[in-house]
Amino acid sequence: MIQIGNIQLRDKALLLAPMEDVTDPSFRFICKHFGADMVYTEFIPSDGLIRDAKKSLKKLELSESERPIGIQLYGHLIESMVEAAKIAEEAKPDLIDINFGCPVKKIANRGAGAGMLCNIPLMVEMTKAIVEAVNLPVTVKTRLGWDDSSKHIVEIAEKLQDVGIKALTIHGRTRAQFYKGNADWTLIGEVKNNPRMKIPVIGNGDIITPQAALDAFNSYGVDGIMIGRATVGRPWIFREIRHFLDTGELLPAMTLKEKVDLARLQFRKSLEIKGIPRGIFEMRRHFINYFKGLPDFRDIRMKLVTTLDIEEIEKLLDLILITYPQY
Repeated sequence: MIQIGNIQLRDKALLLAPMEDVTDPSFRFICKHFGADMVYTEFIPSDGLIRDAKKSLKKLELSESERPIGIQLYGHLIESMVEAAKIAEEAKPDLIDINFGCPVKKIANRGAGAGMLCNIPLMVEMTKAIVEAVNLPVTVKTRLGWDDSSKHIVEIAEKLQDVGIKALTIHGRTRAQFYKGNADWTLIGEVKNNPRMKIPVIGNGDIITPQAALDAFNSYGVDGIMIGRATVGRPWIFREIRHFLDTGELLPAMTLKEKVDLARLQFRKSLEIKGIPRGIFEMRRHFINYFKGLPDFRDIRMKLVTTLDIEEIEKLLDLILITYPQY
């Protein structure tokens, strides 16, 4: 078992990465259904929580069926992050995760997210203050460094562990890379195999197949794998990976009917949680990705992402099956 504070996860844990406008409650529900061992909220700005911003507060709404679940926060000021962590703790997540990895310009250039990789003393000081301010386990998600000349993740990991974090997730790219090039798991492995490291180390980046997941576990010894972009339009990747890890066999590809049924389930869950029209708006990204690759799909896709009529959306999902019987 993997121990993160008082949280126990099975060996070779599979975690859903926090993603803005993606890991909302309906998507987390689907990923848990397919075997994600832990899920996270979309990342939340500390200043949004402090000023009671409606969108930020909405992200604190959790359900028991999602556990274990982490709330991820980002910000560039220690005082604000500490206050936000205390507010987040009241929502009763299983842990607080600090985002030191987001590469988006408007976040990183303010010194938040991956921007903290330019100020390691502040990163460590902020982490220590949050650990001391809350009673929940605190974890961190970060990158290898700001750029190729500053890949100091081995030393950073030690410093973060020393101030009390309970697990570390490392995306195998620098901030300068964004999501380009290949993730470098070599340094993730160095962190995991550093004799000084006692906390779980979770790897992230380019896990898009069950085979890649098995290789990451076998080659680098990580305790868990966090999967992000590969889950969009394919949340069943958790089931595929777990089956392959357990049996060495690949599951058959999802049929189009299974994808339609899944899209319908998530759509109805989104409506149940968010109502109209928000539940419709936030499903549009998922509709596009569930059916990516279908030939001559443009007309149906355009209707799926423009209509606000629930009955029409249900009929469009039926139409997909009628139009592509061979899939």
